[in-house]
Amino acid sequence: MDEKIGRKIGMKMSLWMGITLSFFLSLTGLLMSGHFTFPGLLINFLISLAISLVIGFLVPMKKVTDSLDAKLKLEPRSIKANLLNSLVSDLIYTPVITIALTLIAYRQAVAHGASISYGAMLLSSLIVSLLVGYVLIIIFMPLFLKLAIKTSVRE
Repeated sequence: MDEKIGRKIGMKMSLWMGITLSFFLSLTGLLMSGHFTFPGLLINFLISLAISLVIGFLVPMKKVTDSLDAKLKLEPRSIKANLLNSLVSDLIYTPVITIALTLIAYRQAVAHGASISYGAMLLSSLIVSLLVGYVLIIIFMPLFLKLAIKTSVRE
């Protein structure tokens, strides 16, 4: 595959997965907090999206996953490879996003007089976010990859 097309696919994947993960992780966090507001969702989404895009442009996910697939002798795009690649992607993106959003929520809660442990708040959020993120990545990554390949080859 042409390197230029590969870069287009990577950029589209980074953007689409960033938007998807950011929206659903922001929504999940706010629903877990019990304090859902649309302005809160928008702010969390934009912060999460910015983090996702930075990670997406700094971490060459295709190189990471291709290298891991080769090292473990997995057939590219096989079910085993997709499950592993989803886990790797989840472990790269989700903790960073969750730590940032939980810290913001913690500071806001403490500012309003809440007496809560950041560690407990982070741990529960991280567990749920990792599970939600993994499921989202398993579902959307193959769909977005097909779409990105299809649209990038035509351009």
